[in-house]
Amino acid sequence: MAITVDAGLTADCTGLDIDEKEGLLLQTRPAFGGNIMATIISPNHRPQMATVRHKVMKEAEVHKSHKAEIVRADYPSEMLTSRTKLLDIVEEIEETVNLAEADIIVSGGRGVGGEEKFSLVRDLAKVLNAAVGASRSSVDAGWIPYSHQVGQTGKTVCPKLYIACGISGQIQHLIGMQSSNVIVAINKDPDAPIFKVATYGIVGDLFEIVPALTAAFKKALKK
Repeated sequence: MAITVDAGLTADCTGLDIDEKEGLLLQTRPAFGGNIMATIISPNHRPQMATVRHKVMKEAEVHKSHKAEIVRADYPSEMLTSRTKLLDIVEEIEETVNLAEADIIVSGGRGVGGEEKFSLVRDLAKVLNAAVGASRSSVDAGWIPYSHQVGQTGKTVCPKLYIACGISGQIQHLIGMQSSNVIVAINKDPDAPIFKVATYGIVGDLFEIVPALTAAFKKALKK
């Protein structure tokens, strides 16, 4: 569509804003492999167009009073041909809930300290019937598979509850989860950036706090 109207298109945006003085759409997206955030403008053409990464923005409310006309059209089969074909689908075997669609996510970061210690995060997630997430640093360290990564180079999520355990909250991670309804951050550093977006912050040792939360939720949910 952008080509048809001779307009530019910024794809996979993680943030949109308006420069009211110049009337420009400010289109922010990761660049250079996610190492920097670039804000792109389209000063010379109209309309200004962008696509937004999945789950970055909250879904709009449904208004049943709104009506739309359905237009059905048939297209020549040659328009739908592709040089690619699906060979196989390999699903990762996971005990926990799908990350992208989960209502509750418990994530672990560098502060978890190792692959074997991720059991603390998994135990809390299992009690809450939640998905297990992770920061890029814990994935890069090999503690947990990439499919669990939350952030600009991983999945963008928007759960009802996001619990961040030992995650400092670098911008690359915040982009992937800051739209969550409620964010609970657990970190021993009171100045960690994660606390700036957190709804509730717990300053302390996650190795004491997370097991205590797991035990408390287990007890409460049995009632």
